[in-house]
This record gives sequence, structure tokens and C-alpha cells, in this order.
Amino acid sequence: MKNTRIGIIGAGPSGLAQLRAFEAAEKQGLEVPEIVCFEKQENWGGMWNYSWRTGVGKYGEPIHGSMYKYLWSNGPKECLEFSDYSFDEHFKKPISSYPPRPVLFDYIQGRINKSNARNYIRFNTTARWVSYDEDTKKFTLILDDLKNDKTYSEEFDYLIVASGHFSTPNMPYFEGIEDFPGTVMHAHDFRGADQFKDQNILLIGSSYSAEDIGVQCHKHGAQSVTLSYRSNPIGVEWPDGIKEVPLLTHFEGDTAHFNNGHKEQFDAVIMCTGYQHKFPFLPDELRLKTKNNLYPDNLYKGIFFNDLPQLMYLGMQDQYYTFNMFDTQAWVARDFMMNRYEIPSKEERSKDIDLWLEKNNNLQSSFDHVDFQTDYIKELIALSDYPDFNLDKVADMFKEWLNDKDENILTYRDKTFQSVVTGTVAAEHHTEWMDELDDSKERYLFADEKEEALTEVETTTKAI
Repeated sequence: MKNTRIGIIGAGPSGLAQLRAFEAAEKQGLEVPEIVCFEKQENWGGMWNYSWRTGVGKYGEPIHGSMYKYLWSNGPKECLEFSDYSFDEHFKKPISSYPPRPVLFDYIQGRINKSNARNYIRFNTTARWVSYDEDTKKFTLILDDLKNDKTYSEEFDYLIVASGHFSTPNMPYFEGIEDFPGTVMHAHDFRGADQFKDQNILLIGSSYSAEDIGVQCHKHGAQSVTLSYRSNPIGVEWPDGIKEVPLLTHFEGDTAHFNNGHKEQFDAVIMCTGYQHKFPFLPDELRLKTKNNLYPDNLYKGIFFNDLPQLMYLGMQDQYYTFNMFDTQAWVARDFMMNRYEIPSKEERSKDIDLWLEKNNNLQSSFDHVDFQTDYIKELIALSDYPDFNLDKVADMFKEWLNDKDENILTYRDKTFQSVVTGTVAAEHHTEWMDELDDSKERYLFADEKEEALTEVETTTKAI
């Protein structure tokens, strides 16, 4: 394995999962290959590495992250918990089921900080081009060291694309939008609801980002929030101040017209219209081409590029499961690269892909989607030594979460769940989510302790 080189593009949750998988093998006393991970940002974390910037970053590269202030987990943390690194182990106490972004980022970093993963990552380095030589069976990466303005190339035996697929906006056009006098942005550039206080906001789309940004704007003081859907509404029971309308057709100044004849004036428009799988560093014959779905075509086991399995993609699915799914993919990819897992012929791989695609096409409900991805992860766990966890119970939690949102979109984050890793029941957050306007880690983790200390001081003072 000493002469084998592995390149990883991206140090977000998927790329870090791959590094962690190799570390786990090394701890077992196994010889691991040479690994180099390239990350265009200054720090790891991918989407969870929040930046206030939009458009371009420090060195002129397109901003990767679509993260924003006041983002709280929109699913139970118990559904994404690493099976080899629990929330209990990291925080040393029970926390609520829906933490804010800084807390989840702290958790992601907690596991990787215990390793020497940073030694394998070249930050401020972006992949410009990839080629594959059929004779040498090696990939050549052309890379830019952004900080030092240097271009160079390196060769690898295996390549893992872990650059994510929620960073290149899908931006539709509507007639008259160029004359709209207010703010127009994509969800990718949304950095917080503060600027929309007292405004009438139009969101285009019926995705999770539309749902969450709409609720965040409502929570932080927007005058009204309107969501425009193309085919199906989100369909939850919205509170006063939020409504759904059919598809937008065009603008006349600040007035939006919809295909049911409704028209309304708005101060701002946010396009929650999804993202493109975009890999500008890959040639056409190596590029994954797919829309956002639960099982992209041409990926065996959702990982291996069928035309060239030495090329692997992590985290390219639409996602109910996240961190722990990336782990299971990374463990299987690792075993393949270390010759511990053998994949079948291309014909057999194609049959397997077709079976999963057929199942995917027959899914009807959100519950079906959860069960489908649960079955997918069960299959991956059976192929490697990733620590097992109770996937059926996690699936039940996902379904309970879906019901909670239908019941009340503003209060579902106040619910608590039980960890399948440790059995710990989550703590109730000290403040109801709709009343909590501070998403800092300090406020989230230590407000109770500060309040108790103040109460103790007050009690002592009175006694004196």
C-alpha cells in the first residue's frame, strides 16, 4: 500500500469521513496508503464552515457554503450521530435534539480534532482539472495553491470526489425580474433573516431550504412570507404570516403575478430553487451527471463511478441521513482502495444500479424515501466494519420528525429524541425555539449554568 496514492477533493463532512475511515484502519494496525486531501477553503467543514461572504471568497473563488446565521438543525441530531463518536462523548452532557449550526460544527470538528487528519489536508487549494491515463491507470490532478498563487500537478491511483452538491445554484428566470426594484438572491447567498425584518418576502420553491428560510424570516420579524411552488406545495399548516401560492409567472415592477391570477407586491425575492451537481474540474467522461435524487445513476453502491470504479463520489445523494451515511460510504470506499472489498464486473454492477433505480422510481411518500435510504445504508454497513447502529429506530425517528413538522412547523424543534448510540434522551432546550434569537454555542450550551450561577448569587446576597 505504500506506493498507492489517494486524492480526496473536499474536506467537508464527506471528505473528513474518508480521512476518518483510513484512521480507523490504521488504528487496527493496517497499513494505509498515502492520502492527500485538497480543500479550497481555509478550514474544513464544507457547508458547516460558515462564511459571511457571498459571491467570491478571499482568493476570488466562488463561495462554496450556503450556510446562514440562525440556522438550526432541521432534523433530529440523533438521526445523524456518528456511531463511533457520540454527542455525549463530545459535549459531556445531554443536549437538545435540534442544535444550531455552531454546535453541530463543533461536534463535527470534535471527532476529527482527535486525529491527525489536518496533516493530510492542503487548505486554500482547489482542483482545476482531472485527467486519467488508461496506460498508467493513474489520475493527474492540476491544482491551484490559492494562497501562494501557484499551479502544480500530482498523480494518484484513486480519486474521491467529496466536494458536495449544494453550492452551485440553480437560478431560474422569470419575465420582468430584471426590473424588480428590491433584493433578488438565491438561497446560496442568504446569510440571515435580519435584513428582511418588516419586509414582505417572496420565496420561490418548495424545498427544505424554502421551508426553513421562510420560517426563519417569519421568526426574525418579516412582515409576511409567501412561498411559490411549481407542482406541489410543502403542505404543512402555516401560521399567520406565511402562505403558499402556485407558481410565479412574471413580475411587473415590485408586483409578482401567479398562475392562479393572484398578484402581490414584495420587497425581496429569494430563489430556493435547488442546486446543480457541478464538477468543472472533471472531463465529460468522468463527470457524474444527475439531478438531486436518492440514487444517482452510474454510481455502484452510490459510490463507485461505474465506468471507472477507481473514481469515487461521496455524499452525492439527496439526503435524509447525512453524517453517518457519509461514514458508511467512506468505510466501503476505503476497503475497496485497500483491497479488502472486491467489486463485481461492470455488467453485474449495472444490474445492481438498475435495481436500486427501479426501487427509487417506485417511491411514493416521504416515509418510502426514508425506508429506501435506510435500506441503502444497511447494505453499506453489511459490506464494511463501520460500527453498526439501530437503523430501524433512526428511520422511526425520521418519520416522527415528518409528522411533527406537519403538526406544527414552528414547534417541532422543541421535541426530544433518544440516541441509538448511547441511549441518552435529549435534554429540552432552555428556551423554546421560536423565542430563541441567539444561536451562539455559548448561549446554547451554557445559558442554564449562567442563570443558575446568577440565581445562587442573588439568593446569597438576599441572605446576607
